[in-house]
Parts: sequence; C-alpha cells; structure tokens
Amino acid sequence: MKRYISHVLVCLSAVLLTAGCGGARGTQAVAGDGRAAMAVLPAVSHNDSLRFKMYYYEAVRQQISGNHDAAYDLLRHCIGINPNAPEAYFMLSFYDGLLGGDSLALADVKKASELDPSNNTYLERLGSGYISTGNLVEATKAYERLSENSPERSDVLDILAQLYGRQKDYESMLGVLERMETLEGDNEDLTLAKMRVYSLQGKKEEEFNELKQMSAKHPNDMNYRVMMGNWLLQNGKADEAYRQYEEVLRAEPDNMMARMSLIDYYRTSGSVGRADSLQEAMLVSPKTPVDSKMTLMRQVVADNERNGGDSTEVLGLFKRILAQPQETADMAELYAAYMTLKKMPQDSISQVLETVLAISPDNVAARLQLIQAKWGAQDFDAVIELSRRALDYNPDEMAFYFFLGLGYVQKDDDDSALEVLRRGVTQIDDQSNPDLVSDFYSIMGDILHEKGFAKEAYAAYDSCLQWKDDNLGCLNNYAYYLSEENAQLDKAAQMSYRTVQAEPDNCTFLDTYAWILFKQKKYAEALQYIDMAVENDTARSAVITEHAGDIHAVNGDIDKAVDYWKQALEAGSDNDKAIRRKIKLKKYVDE
Repeated sequence: MKRYISHVLVCLSAVLLTAGCGGARGTQAVAGDGRAAMAVLPAVSHNDSLRFKMYYYEAVRQQISGNHDAAYDLLRHCIGINPNAPEAYFMLSFYDGLLGGDSLALADVKKASELDPSNNTYLERLGSGYISTGNLVEATKAYERLSENSPERSDVLDILAQLYGRQKDYESMLGVLERMETLEGDNEDLTLAKMRVYSLQGKKEEEFNELKQMSAKHPNDMNYRVMMGNWLLQNGKADEAYRQYEEVLRAEPDNMMARMSLIDYYRTSGSVGRADSLQEAMLVSPKTPVDSKMTLMRQVVADNERNGGDSTEVLGLFKRILAQPQETADMAELYAAYMTLKKMPQDSISQVLETVLAISPDNVAARLQLIQAKWGAQDFDAVIELSRRALDYNPDEMAFYFFLGLGYVQKDDDDSALEVLRRGVTQIDDQSNPDLVSDFYSIMGDILHEKGFAKEAYAAYDSCLQWKDDNLGCLNNYAYYLSEENAQLDKAAQMSYRTVQAEPDNCTFLDTYAWILFKQKKYAEALQYIDMAVENDTARSAVITEHAGDIHAVNGDIDKAVDYWKQALEAGSDNDKAIRRKIKLKKYVDE
C-alpha cells in the first residue's frame, strides 16, 4: 500500500479521546428505517479487550506525535482484534478519507455509528458527511437520530428544518419548526419561517393565521399588526391592509413601520401625491429616526433610477432634508454619494462633503474623499489643512499622514514632509496596508536623498521593499541613485530591470536601466534601451535626451550624440555647462 498519510496533518485527539474505547461488549445495530434495534454482538475475550486498548491508545499516541503511518497500521490491527469497536472505525475514517476518498471515510463513520448509535459525535459526523455528498435522505436520518439522542439541541433541529426544506418535504419541515417552538418558545423568526413554508405550500389562510396568532399573543406590539397589514397589501387586500394601518396609527400616531407601510399603500392604490407628501413629511420630521429616513431616501433614489433617473426632484428633496438640523452625517453622506453617481460637478460634491465634516469631523471616508478632490484640483494648501485637522480626530489613520506629507512635498517643504512621514510610520502595525507603508518609506527615501542623506535614504528604500518588493517607483529611484554613485551596479541593474519588465513603455524606467548598463560599460545594450526610452518620451525630457547623447557617443555615433545634446539644452537642462563642453569637444566627457 502506498503511504501518503505522513504528509498530512490531522487533529483528531480531542474527538478520539472523548469517543471512548471499547472492549468486549454488547451493542446496538440500526434498523433500515434509522431506528435503533438491540442486537448482541460477539464478545471478545478479556485478553483481547486488553490488547485492543493497548493498541488503540498507542494509535492515538502515534497520531498525536505525527506518526500517521504507524497510527494507521495500529488501527487496522485494532479492528483485527475487535471488529465491533466503533472508536477504531471512527478514527480510521480520517485516514481512509485521505487514502480512499470521502466514500470510504463515510463507510467507516457509518460503521461506527451503527455499532454505537448513542454516540452523538459519530452521528453528527455521519450527517455532515452525507450532506457533503448530497445524500440528503441519509443525512436526515442521521440528524433525526441525533435529535432523538439530544432533543434539547436547537442547532440540530435547525439543520433538520433546512434538510426537509431542500427536499421539499414541507410537512416534515413544519413538524421540526413546531419542535423548535416547543423547545424555544414562539418567536418572530419561527413564525416567519412557518409562514414561508405555508406560502410554498400555497396555504394562504394558514400563512396569515400564523401572523394573526403572533399578533394576538402580543397585543401591545403594534408592529405585528403592521406586518398583518403588509401581508394583506401584498396579497391584494388593500382595504383590509389600510384598516390595520389606521388602527395602529390611532394607537401609536408615530409608529414608523405603519407610516412607512402607509406610503406603500398609497402608491399601490394610485395615490402617488399622498404617498410623496407623507414620505417628505417623514423625511424632514425630527421625530423620524435616522435609520427610517435613510431607508426612505434610498427607496426614493431607487424608484427615481428605475423611472428614468431624473435627478432634479431627488436633489431638491435632499436639500430640503438637509435644511433641517441633522443628528448624524448619514443623510449628507448619502447626498454626496448620489451626486457622485449622477456625475455632478466636483465643487458641488465637495461642498456636501464639507457639510458631512461639519456634522461629523471624525468621518474618515468623507475627509479622504474631500482630500482627494482637492488633490485633483492641485489645491495643496487645502490638502495640508484638511489632513492636519484630520489628525486631531484620527491620529492613528496613516492615510492622513501620507497626504499631509505629500502636500508638504508639493509645497517644497521637505523638512515638514519628512517630520510628518516619520510620525506616520510610528502608527505601523500588523494591520497596516503594505502598499501604503511601502509608499511612506519610498517618499521618505526620496526626501532623504534629496537632502544629502544617502545612507538613511537607502535604509528607507530597503524598508519600503520589505513591505512591498515590487514598489516600482522605489526600485527605479534606488537603482538610479546607486548608479549615479557607481555603487552596487549589479544590484541596481537587477532592481531597474524589474521595473522595465513591469512597464516596458515607461520612458523613465527605460532611461534608468539604459544608464545603469552604460555605467556597467555595456554600451550596445544601453543603446537599445535608451532608444526605446527616447521613443516613449513624449515630453522630451532633458535628462533622457542628454543620456541618449552620452550613450550614442560611446557607441561611435557622434553626429546623433551632438543632436541629442542640443535637444537637452533646448529642453532646459540643469547640466548646461557640461553639455556645451561635450558639444564643443564632440565626445562624451565623464563629469
């Protein structure tokens, strides 16, 4: 027999040790209909019983130690000593499942369950095994036996209800629900479940009676009366539904469920104006709970989209609602989301987001959306102010440190940017976004290098790549700076080549790789990549064109080199003096 068991780790010890260990015994067999029938099994001798226990517990020990081959052999030996030991079959099922598949494992569990029908562990495993193989009939039998053994287990009854439902055995499903009702007492969930079954059976009267009985048992809970009205409305009895709603509102004038259901009644009856009027009254009323307002407004938006999507009325309604004092920022957030959906001007959306922040200044999502809008408009002063204020409310939110640092970078305030980014990295933990953390370190590296701290910059780049080893911006800059120092050129080439592979049309990445090859004196290869860089450089970068001139010069094409150097001067190169010298001498001069 081929052995694959030793390569698989299974954790059985807790189950196995509670399953018991048998020796000589009489036990029960199971009749074909699932009922337990007494049957006396052949007994084993006292010596065989002792031998069985010795080998069985050794099998458990070997399994716990991870010696699965030995455990398997010992279990087979146990069954040879006592073929009527359920615990051996149960433990063996895990191994047979690995070797022979689910059907073989299930056969072992079935055997264990037949030998010990009172063992709930075996029955539960048997039932779940049948469910996984799609044998719902046998699964139902197993769970029924389990329920007989443990009638107090509502979780077993819940599974049985689902099994009968999947088999469309609705009478049996109702019987299980009634057993659950006896065990747990009547509750709304069970009532609704029974109503669903009656609905599937087409028994409308029984379905409604369930709801009526629940309402009668809880006469002070008007919501059950509203549910009765909703059922009547859905089943074409609008007048009776209306009477239910009116009775509820006489008893509880502010009952939200009844008022919302009344809106549906008016729409169903064709009184759209009355529905709209009641709906708006509820939306602007300070008595309407926020969650009810949100439900109503989402319905308004959904209905509007379904009827053509004319936003004029919806936008007007939002404005009238927000003209009233707001307990929370939820409605303003929904307004901003709707305006985004309708592609309204960003300035208008930003005004609503500012309203959100006025109500809820610690709202992270709204503030980030507003910061991104200001970034898109290149309003970096606003980005800085929004981010700075955000940290007063959300000092552990790294995104705000990130945008604040970037804002300072855009304002050429590298000292402030570096200070903010260093504060930001102190917030890093196991839950931090690796991409964001990586960018933190990448930007820090760029700033540090710009300030002349190369060693610290490279340490920041290394941290960046530990969090995200394919951060292309970091790989490119790290590689380029190394090449400028003629340091670790092989490492630089490896990093740069990864960026070229990732974005083969990126002129900056192509230029960096070409320049590293140039530094390595691989001039022919450098020429290939610098030409690709120039081809993709639509902006005509002074740096790229100067590099192109240098590389063409060392490859012997002086005329083209001079042409590129002149283009670099026209592009406004910062290396003006050196380029003019190369043009004058008509050769590459190492600076």
